[in-house]
Amino acid sequence: MRSASFTWQKIAGDADRGPRLGRLTTPHGAVETPAFIPVGTRATVKGVLPDTLRAVGVQMVLANTYHLVLRPGEQVIRDLGGLHAVMAWDGPILTDSGGYQVFSLADRRQVTDNGITFRSHIDGAEVTLTPESAVAAQNALGADVIMALDVCPPYPCPRPEVEEAVRLTLAWARRCLAAHARKDQALWGIVQGGVEEDLRQRCARELVDMDFPGYAVGGVSVGEGHEHLCRVLDVTAPLLPAEKPRYLMGVGEPRDVVAAVARGIDLFDCVLPTRNGRNASAFTFDGQVRLRNERFRTDVGPIEAGCDCPACRGFSRGAVRHFFQAGEMLGPILVSIHNLRFFTRLFGRLRGAIRAGRFRDDAQALLDRYARTDYK
Repeated sequence: MRSASFTWQKIAGDADRGPRLGRLTTPHGAVETPAFIPVGTRATVKGVLPDTLRAVGVQMVLANTYHLVLRPGEQVIRDLGGLHAVMAWDGPILTDSGGYQVFSLADRRQVTDNGITFRSHIDGAEVTLTPESAVAAQNALGADVIMALDVCPPYPCPRPEVEEAVRLTLAWARRCLAAHARKDQALWGIVQGGVEEDLRQRCARELVDMDFPGYAVGGVSVGEGHEHLCRVLDVTAPLLPAEKPRYLMGVGEPRDVVAAVARGIDLFDCVLPTRNGRNASAFTFDGQVRLRNERFRTDVGPIEAGCDCPACRGFSRGAVRHFFQAGEMLGPILVSIHNLRFFTRLFGRLRGAIRAGRFRDDAQALLDRYARTDYK
C-alpha cells in the first residue's frame, strides 16, 4: 500500500554508495537527511518537552510499539487521537515493531513461525506478537513510518540460528505487507543476518524484491563492534535502492554514525543522548564530559563552549553538577537537552560537509577532535 505523501529525494552526494544528502517527505513534514531520531520509548522523549525538541533541531521522533502495546495499549493511544496527539508532536514519527525489545527478553519468549510469545515485563501476562498484530498495533498508533516485525539474532550467534532469523524475518515481512492497512503510513522492511555477509545479502535482495518504500538495517547494535558494523554496511547498503531511504537502527556513537553516513545511511536512532544525559555524561565535540567529576564543582563555564542549547546558555558545569549531586531532576533534563543538541549539530555538520563535497576530510577532522580515531 503506497502513498505519494512519502518520498525520498537526493539533494547532493552519491546516491548509490557514498554519503548522500536528501529529503524525506512524510504527511507530517520533511526530514533533511542524514538525520538523527531521538527515542521516545513510551511516547515521550524522557524529560524533554516537544517545543524544546524543535528548538534544538530535532526533526523526527521514535516511539516503541512493544512498550505502548503493553501500556497503555494501542487502542487507548488511538482513542486519544494517535501518537501525534499524545506526544504533542506535529512532526514525523517512526515506530519500531517491537522485535528488538522482544529479542532482549530471551529468557521469557518463544519464537515460532506464527510470531513471538513472551511474558510482559510489567505483570508477567502472556502476550503474542505476530506480523499481523504488530502492523495492526502500529496502524492504530498512527506513526508516519512503521516497521515490519523481524527477528534480531544476538551476537555472537551460531549460523543456523541466524539463518532461521533471516527466514522468519523474510516470511514475516511478506505477511506485514499483506496486513498493512493505511495509505498515510509507510511500512519499511528490516535487513537482518547477523555478521554473516551472505545472509545479509540474501535478506536485502529478497526484501528489495518485495518493494518496500524504505529499508532499515537491524541487528548491528547488539555487541558486534565497529568493524563488524562497517563490514555489514559494506555488503548491505549497496544492495538497497538508491532512490529510497536507508535507516540504521539503534546506532549513535559518533564513530559509528560517521562510518554509516559514509556508506550511504540516511537515518539513525539511539537512546544515547538521553540515557547518557540522565547519567551526567555530556557529549561535546571534544569528547564526553562526566559532569559528576569533582573537578567541575566550581566550574563556571558551560557544558560546552560554543553550544547554543538552553543548558549551555543558562547554566554552568558547576551548577549542573550540583543538580545531580542533590538529586534534582533538572540535572538530567539539562544534559539530555544538551546531548540532543549535540547530535543535531553533529548531523548538521555532516550534511554541510556532504553539500560542500568535502565529507571525508571534514568528518575525519570531527572524529580526530572527538576521539582521535579513524572512521574507516
